[in-house]
Amino acid sequence: MLYRTNAKSLFVTTAIISWSLLLANVLLGAEGMRHESSVRLAIPYINNLLTVIFIVSVFFYQRQSADNLKGIDFISYLWNIFAKAGVAAYLGIALYMAYRMVITYADVESPLLLHMVYQVNFGLLVLFLAKAFYIWRQLLLYHKNRFLQIAWDWYELLLFATLLLTLLNFSYSSYIFLPLLALIGCYTLFLCTNLKWVAYLTFNKKSRSLVLLSAILLGCYIFTDFFYDFADSPELVIDYADVGFLMLAMFFVGLYTLAAFLVALFSLPTSSVFEQKSEDLLNFQRLSQSIQQGQSEKQVYDMLFESTIKASDASAAWFELIKGDETSISHQLTIEEEQIGRIRHLLLAYNIQNIDYINNNLDRNPGFRDLTLPWKSLIILPIKSKKHLFGVLYLLKDIEQGFDRETVNVLRTFTNQTILTIENLRLVKESLQNERYKEELKIASVVQDSLIPKTFPSDSWFEIATHAKAAKEVGGDFYDFLQLSESRIAIIIGDVSGKGISAAFHMAQMKGIFHGLMQQDMPPSEFMKQANSALSRCLEKTSFITSALYIIDYRMKGFMFARAGHCHTLYYNSMMDDTFYFQTDGLGLGIIRDKSYNNHVREMYYDYNPTDVMVIYTDGIVEARNLKNEEYGEDRLLFMLTQTYHLEAEDIKCAIINDLEDFTGSATDLYDDQTLLVIKFKPTQPNK
Repeated sequence: MLYRTNAKSLFVTTAIISWSLLLANVLLGAEGMRHESSVRLAIPYINNLLTVIFIVSVFFYQRQSADNLKGIDFISYLWNIFAKAGVAAYLGIALYMAYRMVITYADVESPLLLHMVYQVNFGLLVLFLAKAFYIWRQLLLYHKNRFLQIAWDWYELLLFATLLLTLLNFSYSSYIFLPLLALIGCYTLFLCTNLKWVAYLTFNKKSRSLVLLSAILLGCYIFTDFFYDFADSPELVIDYADVGFLMLAMFFVGLYTLAAFLVALFSLPTSSVFEQKSEDLLNFQRLSQSIQQGQSEKQVYDMLFESTIKASDASAAWFELIKGDETSISHQLTIEEEQIGRIRHLLLAYNIQNIDYINNNLDRNPGFRDLTLPWKSLIILPIKSKKHLFGVLYLLKDIEQGFDRETVNVLRTFTNQTILTIENLRLVKESLQNERYKEELKIASVVQDSLIPKTFPSDSWFEIATHAKAAKEVGGDFYDFLQLSESRIAIIIGDVSGKGISAAFHMAQMKGIFHGLMQQDMPPSEFMKQANSALSRCLEKTSFITSALYIIDYRMKGFMFARAGHCHTLYYNSMMDDTFYFQTDGLGLGIIRDKSYNNHVREMYYDYNPTDVMVIYTDGIVEARNLKNEEYGEDRLLFMLTQTYHLEAEDIKCAIINDLEDFTGSATDLYDDQTLLVIKFKPTQPNK
């Protein structure tokens, strides 16, 4: 870190000094042109040297700065180009317009002033190109592989090699250099096809990106038009249109910006990304179905190993199976046992054993560097529950920063599902072999209970209280949440047809589908459509799932939702002092198993008010029966909310549950699984 800081300071200092000397030399040359001084003879070579030094200093400084940009907030990358680089173009044209006004109204010609404006615009151009060049590099190398990394490194080397033409005062337009320029041009076209990051932009982000990309394109045009207007001008001491490096850098920046604009507009390259998402979801479903298909633990580990390698594009991997005190390597890919032994020995020395661990820069660790292995990124994923350690998965890549945050989330989703699958496989096997069936079902209940969130985000813009109770040891009711962004949260509730083991398995599938799909931040109606398509491949024909998905947006102060045959949402509107049910259409998942299901899903948006209350529940609440076989009913639930809406969410929930138990009687067995969520929006919204 200290080295980077010192290097950046050196580049800044060198850039300032070289630009200042260049300006002084140009002004000296301009004065010499006026008086036909002999000083002009030495100026071109000094100018070329200072120009090269300034360009290299600025580009290397931006190269160091761009390495600090991390994450997948691509709009921030675009804003960074526009705010810190694109504005330079508008500043440059404003400066030139001011110069034109001065010479027009003052009716004077000032070569020195012209050269100063020209030199300032040159400095702004280099800053613009350097910032845009290396931010585009970050995005171009998103989800990179070794080939793409090598291709970029060679491109950068070739581009900087063209500075030798400027240094030696050769014209890049000479016939001898045209093949080189054509090669670099084709190379640039190839690199500009790497736009995977665009596929991860939502509709709103794509709209914003189009505006920013348009502004950046306009900046490219402004600079290009300015410098080519002055090309071969006899008034100037130096013509920067003759610097081949700047032309090629502008060609790359402009072409990549245009390609990103077109791809964002037409969404052409998104198919490959969504194919990977679909593959991940399919593999997740295969893991979920392992129990129903009668597969063994070995087959589950085979699927885990294959799926994680595909999802991460790992260069090498191995899986250690742990049974009691014995550890054995059951799977391995492109790695020798001798290499595995050396890595495990080093990890043991660092006290890294059977824990979740990521290292995306192995070369910076002296121990790993001394191993002289070809891999530069490592992730360790233990397959363990609270009580058991089943195995440890090791994945390696031959590039730095090989495992980004999104890839890690997908890998952990696979391992979590594997844990659940293995636990349930062992549960079923043991329950069939002995008479302790109910005792073993308690284990499944604990595993299932661990899938239900116990806490929601606290000290937020709403308060929430939950209640869940299964009719048997395990049930089919579920709810979950996913924080989509700082101000948006997705909440899902559902009910699987049937009860017991089968319903619990389908509940786990639905939970996995929820997390798999909602990482794409899609609208509720689109989620229902894709979830129905996914479940159609794994649900028995006699099974279906009812569900409702809500996306609460704090900044918009509203929520959108869609229901798939689930119970109607009960709502209290504080502004109108009215309690009512949202009457929205929706059909259960898995009932219709073709594309016509899309016609049965509707989405609704509603603006909430402070102290509004929303009650979400499963049919086990309203269909609960008393000794007279009477149902609790929606009317009684609505009446309870009208009496308790002024209380806190926890108190509202307790009042409803107490009234439900009074109605059914404590000795009555549950008719169905019961789940209840009470959400109350806070009267004062926090500042975010």
